[in-house]
Amino acid sequence: MEGWPDSVDVVVVGAGPAGLVAGIVLGSYGVDVAVLEKRPQGSTLSRATVISTRSMEVFRSWGLEPEVRAGAADVVPRAWVTPSLLSGEGVEMPLGYPTADEAARVSPTFPAWAPQDHLEPLLRKYLSDLPSARLWFGVQVDDAQQDDEGVTVTVQHPVSGQVPIRARYMIGADGAHSTTRATVHVPMEGPDDLAEFHRIEFQAPLGPLIGDRRFGLYVITNPDAAGVLVTRGRGDRWGFAREWRPGEARMVDADADDLVELLARAIGTRTSLELEYRSAFSFAAQIAQRYRDARIFLVGDAAHRMTPRGGTGMNTAIQDAYDVGWRLAWVLRGWATAELLDSYELVRRPVGLHHVERAGQPDGARRDADDALPWDLNGRVAHRWIESEQGVISTLDLMTEGLTLLAGPDEPRWTKIDLTTRVPHRIHRLDASDAVALGIDPTGARLFGPDAREIASWSNFDDHLNVAEAATWLS
Repeated sequence: MEGWPDSVDVVVVGAGPAGLVAGIVLGSYGVDVAVLEKRPQGSTLSRATVISTRSMEVFRSWGLEPEVRAGAADVVPRAWVTPSLLSGEGVEMPLGYPTADEAARVSPTFPAWAPQDHLEPLLRKYLSDLPSARLWFGVQVDDAQQDDEGVTVTVQHPVSGQVPIRARYMIGADGAHSTTRATVHVPMEGPDDLAEFHRIEFQAPLGPLIGDRRFGLYVITNPDAAGVLVTRGRGDRWGFAREWRPGEARMVDADADDLVELLARAIGTRTSLELEYRSAFSFAAQIAQRYRDARIFLVGDAAHRMTPRGGTGMNTAIQDAYDVGWRLAWVLRGWATAELLDSYELVRRPVGLHHVERAGQPDGARRDADDALPWDLNGRVAHRWIESEQGVISTLDLMTEGLTLLAGPDEPRWTKIDLTTRVPHRIHRLDASDAVALGIDPTGARLFGPDAREIASWSNFDDHLNVAEAATWLS
């Protein structure tokens, strides 16, 4: 196969959002990474439709926020519970996502109601522009055997047949029926048959009809058309999903005329529409017993299966991939010892478990933003607009690919400290009000990694430890 490498630093299996994000993070550090996808091309299905605050912070850091928002619907990220879309009756239901105004209190950005088939091409383009990253479609991973030095991945190519590739590490981002997970014999915990849902994707000019009731989704309560209407980004793109129960007619097998009638009842009027796609999917609430087997890591749906309730599946996957990506990059760059990799599961599995449990509850979609946001932000540094040499920026903008030390105003020695590490670093001295807002003593400091999570903190300079002592995995 022309251009096929004999070896790379990391093989990523799967080119959905999780696999693409993992590839981007690794490639951004100059790590030689190959992202392998069994499909012949990227998905054209809307699938997930909401990008969380923390996920948008990641995309903002890559300069992708304007492009993501260009395909996002102008809606309130809440549900409208109503007999039909145009009934004029209904109540708002929180979904755990803040509005733009609510998010402004905790973040420099806010959620986007943008479908997955808009997001993935943006990530593929970003990945393709990284010199050390490669993306291959139409290749199926059949097997992976690991030893003390790395992983031998066997790939089935439609033209070349079986082709091996050697990697130091492997990331399984290959979905709910993960070959990677099966290869390392990691069991899933939790139910995989909570319900069966059917979905229709269609186009219809509903925007002018709904007026100012612009919500991310609409819970239709009419018994003859009960289900959920979802806007799929900008324009006239919509989706309708409803639960199927044994003995009922299957929506995915229905005649087109019957589907048009069903949608007319859900909408509350007849309108021109174009049916595009039908699908059936099962609701599951499962989590992998472990996220790692030696040199092989699981992210996204390979690590956890979530129902759409709460819209946490894709966002958890994105953040899994970001976290394992920078950890592997640090180890491969020689900035940290392999001990750093142990923290991936410690940080991410509790989040996955929380979201799996939420998604498994019948009322799992209903959450106030104040309850859901801490799980999304997951302990990263508090956002605050501050003055810097670049002008007014967020504290999140101070984070680097390496270490960031934020120091209080009353101890100038912090700015001259030798961090005694090969990891790139930035030191920023805050004024008094910013230090208080970030919980930093006037003579103290806090040390952060690239994920904006705290590594260590000190109340004063004289008591501070060597950075390598505070983070024992630093090389």
